[in-house]
Amino acid sequence: MKKNTISTKIKLLGAIISIFMITILVTIIHLNNKNKKDAIVINIAGKERMLTQKISKNIFYLYHNNNKNFSELDLASSEFIFNLNTLKYGNELLNIERKSNEDINTQIYKVELLWNDFFSKVKEFKNLIIINNDDSDKVIKNIVQSIYNTNNKLLEEVDYLVSLYIQHSQHKNDYIKKFQYGSAFVIFLLIIFTFLQLKSIEDNAKKILDFTKKISLEENDSRLETIEIDAEKEIVEVADTLNCFVNKINKAMDYSSLAVKQSQNASLKLEEITDEFDKILSNLNQSNEISIHLNKSEDMVIETTENLISSTKKLEELKAELDKLLIVCKNK
Repeated sequence: MKKNTISTKIKLLGAIISIFMITILVTIIHLNNKNKKDAIVINIAGKERMLTQKISKNIFYLYHNNNKNFSELDLASSEFIFNLNTLKYGNELLNIERKSNEDINTQIYKVELLWNDFFSKVKEFKNLIIINNDDSDKVIKNIVQSIYNTNNKLLEEVDYLVSLYIQHSQHKNDYIKKFQYGSAFVIFLLIIFTFLQLKSIEDNAKKILDFTKKISLEENDSRLETIEIDAEKEIVEVADTLNCFVNKINKAMDYSSLAVKQSQNASLKLEEITDEFDKILSNLNQSNEISIHLNKSEDMVIETTENLISSTKKLEELKAELDKLLIVCKNK
């Protein structure tokens, strides 16, 4: 199985946290902008309520004062229509989109129907005020009363429309709060996960450190144990390098110990042969010629023995040098 490197883990964790934080930030900014637009829409809907009252009051003023100046009435009516279209279709200039909420759209349709009836009476009132004769006076009075009744109904529906916008905005606020709480929880989990990953890296590094300390405390003539570790790629490579070095040291120690032991055995065998020759020489003193040859043989055997002893010493020196190398490695 392919191991992840420490740098890859750190980069991956950093990328996940960064992307998640940026996503949260962008989402919160977007939702806050939506809330600002909702506040503008609620303000427009609330203004519609005020405009219906303004139109009704202006009509009563014109009726009782026999005034034919419709500028304020026309301005309020135009503003109401503009705001109603904004709520119904949205407004690119104000960066307001049409609501996809079915309840709101249904309520806007009800308000629009009432407004059409209300506005038709307003226009009829204006036409009759301009004529202003005895025949039209009674009709105007009835229209004024009808406008008053329709205005109350229109005001109620506009109030309900405003409440729907407020509820819709409140739902968004609740969603933002839940999103923020959920994001905080996920961030908390990411922090815990990051801590665990870093703790795992730290523990694996500590295992390597403890292993090197253990090597330094081992006796010179004891075999070194290798380390088994399941960690990141860099730490596994360090462990493999240490294990390779330990195995080579163990093989060298085994080989030198075996060579010394074999040399010592050979030396003992030659000493036994020398003793045997001494006994034979003592029994063959009557023959000078044989004695001479035997003495030569004995010299050869002694020389061979000395060479073997010299080889043994050299092997012992080799083992001592390997032990020194091991000690130096332990101290590093």
